[in-house]
Amino acid sequence: MEKTINYFENKGVENTDKVIELVKQRKEELDIKTIVIASVSGKSALKLREAIENVDIVSITHHAGFKEKGKLEITQENIEKLNENNITFYAGSHALSGVGRGISNKFSGITPVEIIAATLRLFGQGIKVCVEITIMAADAGLIPVDEEIIAIGGTAQGVDAAVVLKAANMSNFFDLQIKEIIAMPRS
Repeated sequence: MEKTINYFENKGVENTDKVIELVKQRKEELDIKTIVIASVSGKSALKLREAIENVDIVSITHHAGFKEKGKLEITQENIEKLNENNITFYAGSHALSGVGRGISNKFSGITPVEIIAATLRLFGQGIKVCVEITIMAADAGLIPVDEEIIAIGGTAQGVDAAVVLKAANMSNFFDLQIKEIIAMPRS
């Protein structure tokens, strides 16, 4: 089998439209039924829905308190837009940091989960995010763990990475299988 990977010169929001175009093509080739996307504000998820209608979309945002104590970064208006567009919305603890980051911040150490996250970042922040949001969505029961899905992640704003993978729950993390990289930044 021969496939291509789209590499971006730079990371960031300027790659969003191209990632969505590539995901749409791969979704159709593989008959993917579920896409999970990191979308803090909901804008990237809404853009994905505009491009692809016949797929289940799960939009993952930061947990409450990520930037401001006790508050979500997404507006209620955007949550309502996601719901109106048949996009499942989820905010939960980050699978590859969570309580571990709190321990590291308090005691100046590092946890095994943070080592996994740092290792995934060797492929870029977006690839790490793809894995993390997949675990989060699987643990919430929002995506299947017995079929291939597409995960879309990014670096700061917009999206710049996408993978085909078979999801796994946190308790079976090492059963997760990255099948293909669709796109990622080189920087």
